[in-house]
Order: sequence, then structure tokens, then C-alpha cells
Amino acid sequence: MPAQGGAFVVFPRLHIITDSLDVVRGALGHGPVAIQVRVKTGDRDAYQLTVAALELCRAAGALCLVDDRVGVAIATGADGVHVGAEDLPVAAARRVLGPAAILGATCRDPASARAAVADGASYLGVGPVFATTTKAGLPPPIGPAGLAAVVDAVPGTPVIAIAGITAANAADLPGYGVAAISAIAADPAGSTAQFLRVLGVAA
Repeated sequence: MPAQGGAFVVFPRLHIITDSLDVVRGALGHGPVAIQVRVKTGDRDAYQLTVAALELCRAAGALCLVDDRVGVAIATGADGVHVGAEDLPVAAARRVLGPAAILGATCRDPASARAAVADGASYLGVGPVFATTTKAGLPPPIGPAGLAAVVDAVPGTPVIAIAGITAANAADLPGYGVAAISAIAADPAGSTAQFLRVLGVAA
């Protein structure tokens, strides 16, 4: 799945969700990753962080996505955006972004997964797979079996497992790849390299 300019031939199996440039710096350079910028404050903060993260990602040949904020993704020239269940609908986001941008959508069951793909999602973030304290207000975990049901429902679409993902459980999960948040934060370089080894992705 190429990004803008055709730089990304293979869609990364490891997605790193962060609001820290230190995490971005540490995660880059170990193999193919997607950096998803998630900022909980305003658009201005999200814009500034994305501009800085995008510069680092471009230099490293890494994918840079923006969580939730379609306008910020467009304004910065990021490779795409990931929308959650409470964000702009997938079909509307696709109309705004155009056909070339990468568009991820959060799902937790086969029906919503098929609908998101039909509406233009490039990949799906599916979960929460396990319990997590990273984000409040999440529904109950679906577990590996729930993840597998979604994977089976959308053949050919990359499915990224989200929530509670660690290097210890990543290899046993069905689907295309995983998204890591707190598991990366303490040691971005070492944890990223470990995740890539577990996922069988060579640098």
C-alpha cells in the first residue's frame, strides 16, 4: 500500500501511537513502522507535533498518520488519518481525504469492519483486544477470538490489533499487525526492535 510519493511499498505491521517526539525518534530506524500521532489537546498542538513528527518520518522513510484529526492530516501533508468510532464517519473522511490517502478505521466486530471497508477504509484498527489503561471509556476487550472474527470478515484488508498489545502477546494474535502505545513508551528503540523481531519484520 504505497503512501504519497510511492515511498511505502509494504504497509507496516507495527503501528506506534504516541504524542511524544522522543518516542518517534527512538522508534525510527529499526525497520518499517507507522507512526500515528495522537494528541488529546487542541488542533494547534496536534498540527505542531505532526509537522515535527512528519519531518522525522520522511527522513527515515516511515509512514506518518494522524489520529482522529482529518484537518490536521490534510494541513500537514501526512500520509493519512485514523478515525475512531466517535470521529468523522469513514465515508465522509474518505471524501475529504481523496482516494490516495491512507485511511484507518476503528472496529470491533465483523459487521462494522465490513461497513468501514465498504466506505473506503484502507486498514482497520480492531479492539480493544485486551484490557488497557491507556484510554478511558473503552468497551470490553474482544480477545483474540473476536479479533480473528474480524480478520475473517475482511479478507485482503490489513487488520491491526489495538489495546493491551505487548511484545509477549503480539506474535500469537491473528491479523496483519499490531499497534503499541504504552509498551513502547519506556524504551522506544529497544521495544520497537523487539516488536519487529516478534512480528518477523527485518530491518
